[in-house]
Amino acid sequence: MSRIEAVNDFVVKFANVNGSGSASANELFAKAILRMGVSVSPRNIFPSNIQGLPTWYEVRVCEAGWLGRRGGVDMMVAMNPQTWAQDLKEISPGGYLFYDSTRPLPPEAFRSDVHVISMPVTAICNATYEDSRQRQLFKNIMVLGALSQLMGMDPGEIEKLFAEQYKGKEKLLDSNVRALHAGREFARDHLADALGLQVRRGKGIGNRIFMEGNAAAALGCVYGGATVCAWYPITPSSSVAESFEKYCSKYRVDAATGEKRYAIIQAEDEIASIGMITGAGWNGARAFTATSGPGVSLMSEFLGLAYFAEIPLTIIDVQRGGPSTGMPTRTQQADLLAAAYASHGDTKHVLLLPEDPKECFEHAAAALDLADRLQTPVFVMTDLDIGMNQRLCEPLQWSDERRFDRGKVMTAEQLDAGPEFARYKDVDGDGIPWRTLPGTHPSKGAYFTRGTTRDPQARYSEKGEDYVYNVERLLKKFATAATLVPQPVLRGATRKTRLGVIYFGSTSPAMDEALHALGAADIHLDALRLRAFPFPASVKEFIEAHEQIFVVEQNRDAQMRSLLVNELEVAPARLTKVLHFDGTPITARFITESITRHVHALATAPREQRNPA
Repeated sequence: MSRIEAVNDFVVKFANVNGSGSASANELFAKAILRMGVSVSPRNIFPSNIQGLPTWYEVRVCEAGWLGRRGGVDMMVAMNPQTWAQDLKEISPGGYLFYDSTRPLPPEAFRSDVHVISMPVTAICNATYEDSRQRQLFKNIMVLGALSQLMGMDPGEIEKLFAEQYKGKEKLLDSNVRALHAGREFARDHLADALGLQVRRGKGIGNRIFMEGNAAAALGCVYGGATVCAWYPITPSSSVAESFEKYCSKYRVDAATGEKRYAIIQAEDEIASIGMITGAGWNGARAFTATSGPGVSLMSEFLGLAYFAEIPLTIIDVQRGGPSTGMPTRTQQADLLAAAYASHGDTKHVLLLPEDPKECFEHAAAALDLADRLQTPVFVMTDLDIGMNQRLCEPLQWSDERRFDRGKVMTAEQLDAGPEFARYKDVDGDGIPWRTLPGTHPSKGAYFTRGTTRDPQARYSEKGEDYVYNVERLLKKFATAATLVPQPVLRGATRKTRLGVIYFGSTSPAMDEALHALGAADIHLDALRLRAFPFPASVKEFIEAHEQIFVVEQNRDAQMRSLLVNELEVAPARLTKVLHFDGTPITARFITESITRHVHALATAPREQRNPA
């Protein structure tokens, strides 16, 4: 039987039980390979319920640097009997199954085209440790040791990680090192040459960093000047607020007095949390909340108020599967329409679409500027895949010369100078009126903040012409937003082509790899990565320059395609759907196969169908 042989290019998946202590050991596996100079892309797959249910941790090792989920499993480390059958099916032919052989299994429990590597891990731990908790925890470290030996990993890198993790706790450090080497010794003595997957030192990391998107977004809020965060816990966004609190306690406490220069409130629900940041934004604070799809649904009434009353606030939406509770611990890009048109009536919101932790940092800070500049809610549309998984990215950068953009805020001096203050009047054609902050002036610049129709001076009005003036001015503001948001990124094909592809967000890593594979198969596409809604003019220009556009997204209903058709008035037939929505991150293989199939169908279609424009 042939076996998969690979150096620095394979996928390992760990099947564990939630709460077993496996997460720490699995992360050490990924980080140790990273420390050896080889790119890794790990993904944690966990249940939304209580301890004891199955979890998986998938690590793609790829010296070429591809960071998207590849698809397929070259080795399964099967430590959960409950999911044995499912885990066994996932292994590619010629791949490997590593399992705890303390309890023998019958031959029919295995596959004939998979190489089995057995280690009686539980028996070894039971003979070595008396404490039940130690037996469980060190079992994971012994498996890590065995894998490091089988793959040729440098144990010194794992020991350095131990030293960082257990600094000041030398007793724990020593016991973990002993368990690691016990696993290595067993593999050396009993499993020599059992595995064809090897790790060799590389030089592919450079100065890139390894972090989660939620932490990066929180840090972006700190650097972007946010001083108020109100939130209600919801997977997968909770760690945004938790990270913000951690960073604020380090950077936002007055060294002399110990005074905290921030407010973080865990509200009783999502409705209360957005109400709090709406009030904070009205009062002049930079404020944000972090949530996911169900939270956006609950927040819609306040979002309509902030849109119509023109109050700046920022919402970080870490998307998950829906509708309703849906798949709380799986990823999708399925909140686009809900966020873009949140609330009733004619309402439109600005969406920013980061591709990785670096852009989570940049877009979170940019959202706070845009919310002030535009006097409106701004969404940062990340998702679970970016938010809760560690990802290699370029270093975060910030210029100390950068200044916050507070937009059109009248000062007391400006009010005294005599220009008219009309809260909801467009004075220069960009749709954005001037505002004042509470307490700016003892007698000038006051106005009544309304969710009802008003005239340009903020006086109550139900006149049709006043309503039309307001909503058309808001549309003009939205057009101004298209010139201010992060612009799309164009990647031209190596040769002239009539085909294009549009993608965004966490689809980006898989799309990069798919474009490479498609080019190698002589399928050439110009690619446009969207970074914001409303769409800048260049998006329509890109669509009009191609006969057919593929729109790649991770939801069932082609929500981005719907936005493109609705907002740009594009003929739907020009936009071909490429949809992935099972809750797992999209893969390069899926994109490549889908586009290849569509291209071949286009090539054999009658001419009138090939050129619908």
